[in-house]
Amino acid sequence: MGRDAEEIIPRRRLEEALRRLKPHPHPDPELEQYTTPPRVAAELLFTARYIYDDIKDRLVADLGCGTGRLGIGALMLGAEAVVGVDIDSTAISTARENAVEADVSDRLHLLIGDVAPLRAVFDTVIMNPPFGTRRRHADIEFLDEALRIARAVYSIHKSSTREFIRRHIRRRGGRISALFEMEMEIPHMFRFHRKPRRLVEIDLYRIERLRV
Repeated sequence: MGRDAEEIIPRRRLEEALRRLKPHPHPDPELEQYTTPPRVAAELLFTARYIYDDIKDRLVADLGCGTGRLGIGALMLGAEAVVGVDIDSTAISTARENAVEADVSDRLHLLIGDVAPLRAVFDTVIMNPPFGTRRRHADIEFLDEALRIARAVYSIHKSSTREFIRRHIRRRGGRISALFEMEMEIPHMFRFHRKPRRLVEIDLYRIERLRV
C-alpha cells in the first residue's frame, strides 16, 4: 500500500502510542529533561501534520530529542525521515530503543552532540527545548538553530516568556503563524520539586523563517 493510502492515525491512538514509549531513566535537572506529555506531543504533531502539512513526506529535525517522543510521533504520521539530536547519550540510547519498539528505526537517525553542525536542509523542526530556567536563554539558543536549519519550526515555551520570544523571533527574521495556549503537567521528578505535580502554562508556536 502506498504512503498516500495510509490510514489516518486518530489523535487518541497517537497519544497512547507515545505514552507507551520509555521515559529517560535518569533525567538531569540541569538539562531540564522533562518528557513532553503525550497530549502536548500529539497536539504539536497533529497541528504540523494536518493543519499545515509540515510532516508528511518531509525531512524533519527533532532538536534536543531526548527519548524520541516527538520524532517518533512524526514518523508515525508519515515523515520521510527524522534526525534527532541530543547531547545526552543515555537519552539517545533510550530513543533508539523506542524507535525499534515503534517500528520506525529505519527512518530515525540519531546524533549525540550539539545541533550547530546541522546543515540547513530540513523542511521542519519540532522541539520541546529547555525553558531556560536552569541555564539562561537556553530556549533562545534552540530557537536560533531551528530558524537557521528549517523553513517551519514548532516549538514549546513558557507562556510567561511570550513577549520576549515574540520579539526575538522578529529580530531573527521569523514570523509566528500560529500560537496555541496549553498546559503542561510536570510530575515530581527532582528533589527541589515541592508538589506531586505542577501545571505550567505553555505556548505552542508555529514559526516561519522569512529570511535566509
